[in-house]
Amino acid sequence: MDGTLLGIAAFAAVIVLLAVRVPIAFALAGVAAIGTFVFFAFRTGTFMPDRAIRPTSSLVFSNSFDLIHSYDLSMIPLFVALGHIAYRAEITTAIYHAARVWLAKIPGGVAMASVVGCGGFSAISGSSIACASTMGRICSPEMLSLGYDKRLATASVAAGGTLGSLIPPSVLFIIYGIFTETSISALFLAGILPGLLSLAGFILVIWIWVRQRPGDAPAYTGRIDRAERVRAARAAWPAAALFAVIVGGIYGGFFTATEAAAVSVALVTLIGFAQRKLTLASFWEAVRETGIQTTSIFFIAAGAKIFVAFIALTGVAPQIVGAVTGAEPNVVVLMAAIAAIYLVLGMFLDPIGIMVLTLPLVVPVVESYGLDLIWFGVVVIKLLEIGLITPPVGLNVFVISSVVGREVPIDRIFAGLLRFLSVDVLVLIIIMAVPALSLLIPGSIG
Repeated sequence: MDGTLLGIAAFAAVIVLLAVRVPIAFALAGVAAIGTFVFFAFRTGTFMPDRAIRPTSSLVFSNSFDLIHSYDLSMIPLFVALGHIAYRAEITTAIYHAARVWLAKIPGGVAMASVVGCGGFSAISGSSIACASTMGRICSPEMLSLGYDKRLATASVAAGGTLGSLIPPSVLFIIYGIFTETSISALFLAGILPGLLSLAGFILVIWIWVRQRPGDAPAYTGRIDRAERVRAARAAWPAAALFAVIVGGIYGGFFTATEAAAVSVALVTLIGFAQRKLTLASFWEAVRETGIQTTSIFFIAAGAKIFVAFIALTGVAPQIVGAVTGAEPNVVVLMAAIAAIYLVLGMFLDPIGIMVLTLPLVVPVVESYGLDLIWFGVVVIKLLEIGLITPPVGLNVFVISSVVGREVPIDRIFAGLLRFLSVDVLVLIIIMAVPALSLLIPGSIG
């Protein structure tokens, strides 16, 4: 049986299964297993199922085993645990409160503080969804109670929550690094400047919004003295320490990304208990939620690994590379086409699903053009970040909607996000046009 045709049929089958809400892990693994069986059963031109059982089981089980025993994969539960423990130790909320105190007197200051708080949360966690969920419970209700416009109060947090994908550590960077065999430490460092640029862009959106519509962000009438600002800044020191361990440790060559994750988890646990903000009960709850979230990610990663092995077996990737290079599109056209594919898929699928579905085909094409995979990883993550707030299935929007309930309809949240999406697209263009922005920090350590 023709491998290319089988590979294309497998992609179509996965998309159909995802459209009818089959969990992505089962869709990927199931299609890959059936496709592998068909490939070997018809290898001689005659259907011989007995010859397909052993190679199919070998591909499924060996790839699952190799992935689960991957050293790099151990980062995922560690960084997920870091976020959950830091939240229960009130370290992530301290970041927002510090920004809230310092920016309160600025028009739109609470919305800006929400974005800064999301950036700070992202610096010690690896999940955009967790960031939006956690900060949404804190920031959006407060802005609504202060009389902020409903679109601004929800859209600023939904957009700020996407920073968890780009600012290190990032679960998406870890998965990208595993499947493309690139340095996860370098990916983390590459995401810093684009992440900060995105954060600055969101703050600029709020500033312009409030200047054009002052009534959307009522001025803060309370009093905040210098002593209160100092106390708030001091209370946020654990977050700064954790970020220094992760980024400073990796940049300075003291830790690998995995070692930085382990040290950070130990440090946040000690700080939480030392400050008496973390109890055994809350610590156990953080561990339980980490187990649930990690298991879900591992199932998806295992299914994706099996699917990638099947696609390699069919030879469809070299065929696509040959077709693309034969058409001889320039780099600009190629990247525009890739961006369009990711943006369209981002309207309907979750980020991990998009990445594991597209990387087996896209990465060989990118490599054939001699493009840097670290830079391309930042581009991919930024595209996935945009998908989190793109209608009709912007996951962060639905997370914020679940927090504010019927008070703010989903269409109002999407309406408020139009300004943030325009800045996101501008930042994406800058990242694509200026690779040095992503490669400056990882390149400085050789």
